[in-house]
Order: sequence, then C-alpha cells, then structure tokens
Amino acid sequence: MKKFIIFLGVLVGVPCAWGAAYTLPERMQEAADLYFSYHQTQALHKYVEISKETGERNAFLNAIFIAMEQNQPKVAVDIALESYRLFPQDDEVIEMTAEALLADGQYNAAERILSLLPQDNQTAGFFHINLARAQLGLGEKKLATYNLKQAVKAQSHPGLANFLLGQIYEEDNEYKKAVQSYQAAVEYDHQFIEARLHLAHMLEQSKQYDDAYKQYKILFAADKKNTNAEKALARLKPKLSRMPKETKEEHHPEEYTEVQPLVLPPGMQAPREIKIGLGVTSSGKPTPRTHVTFSASHPFVIEDQGGKELASGKGGEIWQAVLENKHTYLLSPQGKKIPFKKSATVVPTSDNPTQAATFIVKNLVSGAGMSWASVGHKEYRGKLQILHSASNNLVPINVVSLDEYIQGIIAAEMPAGFPQEALRAQAVLARTYALKHLGKHKYYGYDLCDAQNCQVYSGISAETEAGNAAVEATLGQTLQYKNKPIESVFSANCGGATQSAKDAGWNETPYLQTVSDYQSFDFEHLEPYHFKALLQYPSAAYSKYNKHVSMAAFRWARVVTEEELRRVIKNQKKDIGQITALIPLQRSRAGYVTKLLVKGTKGSVTLEKENVIRNNLSAGLLRSSYFIVQPNYQNHQLKYFVFYGGGWGHGVGFCQTGAAGRADAGQDYKTILKHYFPLAELKDNE
Repeated sequence: MKKFIIFLGVLVGVPCAWGAAYTLPERMQEAADLYFSYHQTQALHKYVEISKETGERNAFLNAIFIAMEQNQPKVAVDIALESYRLFPQDDEVIEMTAEALLADGQYNAAERILSLLPQDNQTAGFFHINLARAQLGLGEKKLATYNLKQAVKAQSHPGLANFLLGQIYEEDNEYKKAVQSYQAAVEYDHQFIEARLHLAHMLEQSKQYDDAYKQYKILFAADKKNTNAEKALARLKPKLSRMPKETKEEHHPEEYTEVQPLVLPPGMQAPREIKIGLGVTSSGKPTPRTHVTFSASHPFVIEDQGGKELASGKGGEIWQAVLENKHTYLLSPQGKKIPFKKSATVVPTSDNPTQAATFIVKNLVSGAGMSWASVGHKEYRGKLQILHSASNNLVPINVVSLDEYIQGIIAAEMPAGFPQEALRAQAVLARTYALKHLGKHKYYGYDLCDAQNCQVYSGISAETEAGNAAVEATLGQTLQYKNKPIESVFSANCGGATQSAKDAGWNETPYLQTVSDYQSFDFEHLEPYHFKALLQYPSAAYSKYNKHVSMAAFRWARVVTEEELRRVIKNQKKDIGQITALIPLQRSRAGYVTKLLVKGTKGSVTLEKENVIRNNLSAGLLRSSYFIVQPNYQNHQLKYFVFYGGGWGHGVGFCQTGAAGRADAGQDYKTILKHYFPLAELKDNE
C-alpha cells in the first residue's frame, strides 16, 4: 500500500482542481473525455487520482489499461496490486492484474494470480492462454502445452491458441504436430500470416515440398518485400513433384448461361448504360492486350464508332479483334479480316423475351496483383466494346445497364447466402457507389473497372437468384445526402462499431460517423478499459453473425515477432533498430487506433491513418486498426507482440456482416441503411 500511495503522489503531482459538488460520475466522464481527446497521460493521472481518493473500481481498471497501453507495465502493476487488495474476489480485477504482471515479466506472480480465476465460465479459454503464457515464461513447456490444448477445446481465440501450441511443437522438432496446429490456426483465420509462415517452414522440414511451396506463394503475394519467402520459392522449385502454374486458370464455360432479362416495373425508365473496363490491373488501368477473343450466345452485329455495321455473326461463333502493327481488324471464324478504327462494338440480340443475350470474353485476368489472381473466360450481359486506345492497346469494355452491372457485383462483394434484406442494402450501396464514381476511369475510355479499385464485377458468374432479386427489389434506389449520391463505403465487418471517416484519416464527412453494432453493450457510456473486454471477450453484436463467414472476421489475433516488425518498419519506413514498444497515441471512441508510435533503439516512427497503421505492423495487412496490443518477453527480452483485434476492413460506413446480423434479426434493408447512414436519404430516382 505504501509503495502505491507514493507512486500516486508522484504521478499526480498537482493539487485537485475539482469542487465539492463535482460528482464521481462527472469526474469519471472527464477522465474518459481526456482519453478520447487523445490526452492519455492526463487521463491516466485523473483515473489514478480518482482511484486513490474514492477507491472506484472502474477508475483502477481504466488506469491499469492506459498504463499498459502506454508501455508502463511497472506502473500498471502498482495500480493493479492495489486494486486487487481492494477487490480480491473480482474476476476482472484479477485478470487485469495477471496481465499487468505478464507484461512486466513477473511470471510466477502472474501464475499465482491466475490460479484464483474460475475455469468453468465463458472466459475459460482465454484463462488457459494467459496461464500458458506465464508457464512459457517460466520454461514449463508441459504445463503450457496442457493449457493451450484446453484453450483450443474451449474455442476462445482458437487461432492464437493453436499458433502458440505450434510454437512449442516446432521448438521440440515435432513437425507433424506443429503442422497440424499451424494448419488449424490458418484454417480459422486465413489472414494469420505468421501462422502460415511457420506452417510453410514446418511443411518444408517435413519434406512436403509442394504444400510448402503453395504456402510460401501465398506469403509472397501478401508481402512482395518478404525476401525469405522469395528465397524459399526459389529453393523449393527444383524439389517439386509438379510445376505449379504461375497464374491459376478458372473453369472455362463451354455453354452459355441461360439468364433472364432484367424486367422493369411498368412506367419505369430504363436505367442508363455504363462502361466497365474488363480484365484491368489492380489500379484500374487496362491490361496490355493485342487480341480479344469473344463469342456470343445469340446472333450479333458489330458496329463501328459511329454505329455503322461492320459485320454480323451467329451465336456460338468465335471471333477475334486483333492489333497488329498499330492497325486493328476483326477476324471472323472463316479467317476474313475486317478493319476497324478506334472501336468496334459487339451487339448480341435475343428474340426470346425470357432469355437475355450474353457474350464471353476469353482469357481475362481477374484479381491482378492479388494472391487469388486468375485467368479465365468471363460471361457478361449487354454489349462488348473493343477500344483501340491511344496507348496502342486493345481494351475490352462491357457496355451494360446500371442495374445489370449491379447484378454482377452483389455476390462478388457480399456472400450470396446472406439474408435477402442485407443483399438489398448492398444493392442500394453498389448502385449509389457506381453513380457517385461514374467516369472514374474515363481517361481510359470506360466509367468504372471490374477490380477492387472500383467494385469487384464478375458478370454472369457473380449472379445468383437471391442477388438478382435484391437488385430488382431496389431498382433505381440510391442513398443521397443533400440530393447527391453519398460515398457509400463499406467494410466486411466493423467488429462492433463503425468509425468515422475523420477517425480513419479521411476527409470529415457528415454522414460517415461512428455507430454501434453491439446489441446490449452500453456504447454511450464507453470507458477505455472496455476495449480489452470487448476484444478479448466480445459482447453480443450484429456483426458477430457467423453464417457463411468466418468468426475470424469479427475477432482475430496475430502474433508478430520483434524481428519481423523490425524488418517491416525498416523496409516500409526507416531503420529504427530493435523495436521496444508499440504505443497507441490516439484511439477513437469506436476503438480504432488512429495514431500509433513505434519505438526503437535508434529512433521512432509515428503511424497515422487506418491503412498506414494496418500496412506497417506485420507482413501483409492487419485485418483492421481496431485492436489492443500486448508485448511478450522472454528472459526480459522483447520477443513478440500479440494483437487482439476486431473487424475486417477500414470500418467506415456500412458493415456487411452487421447488416446480415440485423437482417437475421428481422430488420428490413431500409432500417439497416438508416442505422449505418443516419443522415442519408433513400431515394427512388437515379
């Protein structure tokens, strides 16, 4: 007690400025406001002051959390031990005390404190992880192995539990068991890059060269600067039993898909036509091409730039557009060459009112620059324009109605198994986005592209009965703010709360503000220490919906070694030596880290904006910037950081998984859209 009071006096150092009428709730709110206005040190002082003078439990918990977050483990231990003296039966106090001791490397004390926790409640799995961490610090591998196996059974952070278990097996050269554990971690969370790296290494050690090569290939796609993965690929290639294809080939449709035409309600004006660049690069630019091979399901005519007919063909015939010595021509199945200038447009026509005409373009690249890149034949509605660009390139463009374009987006951007009302909300957002960004790539001759740079558009292959129904149910509907289409951004999973555009490091936007997705948690009275509980023991939330999606999108964990983080920072920022601390300097009320300090022995780096933070703390992206991070030491040497995170994506605007959860609970798409965009209006005109 004496030590703690001395610490408090030194820490506060200023006389109390509040009056007698200043209530405890008001003081607690002031401390929280200091934290969320990015004055963490003052907030810590205030919480310590309150805990000293009132013994308020939550003031202790907030002070412990902030001290640990600010890389002051000894301060956190002092506060935690005093809180434990006052609340010896409080599970949350016991756990935070144990974590403070772990962060300070006091493994014996942490193990003793953890033994006081019950093991039969919802926190049991995480209890076993913490106990294993303490035992690993003490060198008690057998006990740690037992507890990690218990954690795996409890399914609390299964990715992390399996990873730590794999580490033990790897150290003991038990490659088969290590492979099984790392494989389980990757299966739970395919973005757990660190587990995949160890899996690749263990597969190689087990002489499973083909499987090891596959894992290293994924790693290199996620991080092109990963020289270790690059060297491994070169090392393994001569040992493969079969040569891998550098680009995955998709199934090529041999028959045309029978699709129904989009039916408009009586009196509704036909939606405008838009132009979509096909097979583009990751930046939305055209892929260099000298040939475009195509066929149509029905008879077609080919028109020049002025609408004059150049040629005609039958359904099923294979034609080509060819660029040769800066000249372009169409090549018929019979070998006839038909010259054209600037552009040629293929217009298929169906005489069947219940079947729409389609066309196929062969050998299109999808997902250029991504680990899931593929080459295949793609089928589309509408027309095919082949543009001879100013850069002497052939550019395939799909000229299609706005709503037919939306039909080719829904299943590519949202799981087709999601509830209908969620799909309808996504259809409205996709239409709104298209109108907002129409003409984004007009320099290249098209309005939008088919890649993530715009919206992933896969044509007929992305159409589903449910998705098409969602488009037809919302025909013409968009979200608008002040009579203009909104920036209808979305992320896969907000993790429980969306963040504002300003907090993400974007321009401040009135209709892109923080909204809660938690079902019972009192988000209006959020305190800093709640983030630990929310991320480690998640409360019920609409975005916790787990049908057709992995739970890793809602709650995830990553383990990043000091050595790996040092490499990433050196490659992407500068050499700051050995990493000594990760300190969140700013955290929004939604929980997302908006500014983070990386300290090293030779200097420091400050990371701002959600994409910069996510890109610079690991190989490949962190799923989101909504996380807490804990350092882990061995023999007083910093070895690795554990990130406990929530959500997938930037977290701004529409939460796709949250929408599915809301739809599953009975909310309609208008209610869902109103929740995520409370200031926007749903309008029926385009």
